[in-house]
Amino acid sequence: MAKKILLIEDDRDIRDTVTYVLEGDGYEVIASDNSRILKSLPDINPNLILLDNWLTDWASDASGQQISKQLKSDPKTSHIPIIILSAVNNVKEIAEAGLADAYIKKPFDVDELLAMVKKYIDKA
Repeated sequence: MAKKILLIEDDRDIRDTVTYVLEGDGYEVIASDNSRILKSLPDINPNLILLDNWLTDWASDASGQQISKQLKSDPKTSHIPIIILSAVNNVKEIAEAGLADAYIKKPFDVDELLAMVKKYIDKA
């Protein structure tokens, strides 16, 4: 059975590219352009979450950092590895403040993405 990755990324091109790459490597990807999908988190039961830090739908979404911190602070979801994706220069600080397991700076190399996913999904 394929390991499941929840990808929350509001940029369609990045979301489609990451989905294509990960599915090509044998992962099952559930992709969303906003964080409302987290309401279905118990049903999805992902092995890993890839989370964009800057979600543009501010009416319903917090930042990736806030979402990560909330998930990592909840005993029901704290075990799920979270990797924050961001183009900002201080992505390391954002990931640390959000209690994320790791971060990837955009633009990223596909091999870097796959290596990071493999590293954390194998712990799940």
